[in-house]
Amino acid sequence: MQQLTDNALMLKVKSGDLDKLGLLYERHKKRLFGFFYNMNGNPSISEDLVQNVFIRILKYRHTFTGEGSFAAWMFRTARNANYDHYRKHKKKTDQTELTSIEYRLEDERGLESKMEERDKISQLNRAMQRLTPEKREVLILSKYKEIKFSEIGEILGCSEGAAKVKAHRALKDLRAIFLQLETQ
Repeated sequence: MQQLTDNALMLKVKSGDLDKLGLLYERHKKRLFGFFYNMNGNPSISEDLVQNVFIRILKYRHTFTGEGSFAAWMFRTARNANYDHYRKHKKKTDQTELTSIEYRLEDERGLESKMEERDKISQLNRAMQRLTPEKREVLILSKYKEIKFSEIGEILGCSEGAAKVKAHRALKDLRAIFLQLETQ
């Protein structure tokens, strides 16, 4: 059987074939979990938010037009679910370190080099936490989730060019914070 695209599956869900939502869930649950985990650092909340996204997809399936990519529509829904969750619980986005960032040393350079590398990763995590949620979000989408800028534009409700500018500015701010932490 020919594998259906995400857009084709979602159009089937929209027309009433709700079983196809399970296929979309299996394809995207890890990606969504990673997005939420990188945003909030809490695996339990991240799992709940993934479920919430698919509940919303089911509830708002009639709004899917099929013109843009399903991934962009899904991440826009995910973004809204994340904001709604924190607004509802009135929690400050208590971020923990981005433990998903791992750099593996290909050669054995010694304990000192490894410790230096860990310090840099820790410094990068601290710098990420100091970014605004909006800037952290665009970096996570573009650099960690490797989503195309055209889709990021759809997710954020802006043009592809504006998404690139936002990512560039976020990287510039991250670099400045990183260097500031380095001098402390």
